[in-house]
Amino acid sequence: MSSTAMWLLLAAVVIVILFASALYKRTFTPHELALTGVMAALSFAAYLFFRVPFYGGSSFHLGNTFTALAALLMDGVSGGLAGAIGLALADVLAGDPGYAVTTFVLKFIIGVVCGLTAHRLCKIDSADPARRLSYTVRVAVSAGSGLLVNVLTDPLLGYFRNVYIFGQDYSAAQALAGIAGGVTLVNSLVSTACAVLLYLAVRPALDRAGLLHPKARTNGHQTKQA
Repeated sequence: MSSTAMWLLLAAVVIVILFASALYKRTFTPHELALTGVMAALSFAAYLFFRVPFYGGSSFHLGNTFTALAALLMDGVSGGLAGAIGLALADVLAGDPGYAVTTFVLKFIIGVVCGLTAHRLCKIDSADPARRLSYTVRVAVSAGSGLLVNVLTDPLLGYFRNVYIFGQDYSAAQALAGIAGGVTLVNSLVSTACAVLLYLAVRPALDRAGLLHPKARTNGHQTKQA
């Protein structure tokens, strides 16, 4: 597939995701847009400057940390867009434009799953931080949910990309999918730990500064007024 076709496919994916967000009446506050941009930039930097490449295009990196972190701090759409934009752009600048489309989709999935788990199932916004063990477990389950789903989706989508876009032999694509699965598992475990530690460190400060959506500042996170 030509580079032009890859860019067109990536543009189509972006348009579909943004259109879906509009259908669900997802609006972004200026603070959310700014924070999403910061997380996208951090994802980009964590990939380009803290990357250990492996055979077949897989690599160990910390970019997924900020996809999960953005989803925990805001919601799944914000986290998904932060990771998708930052890491797809990182693929292009790292000389791997052919991976950008699947990267965009995979990182958006990470963000959406993390966001749904965090804010719908584990309800970390209303959890009491004073109950440290329970609170930390909720945050860890939330962060790990999307990152561990990626252990399945990354090799699977990578296999179809290698076979149907790159024209790779089936047996070679299957072997590379196995390598990708192992590398992605290590990525996910390390990124989960980093996302949890960063969330616990920065959430109180962002909340006090009023940089998060008001709906997230409830119960244990509610800033006291003088």
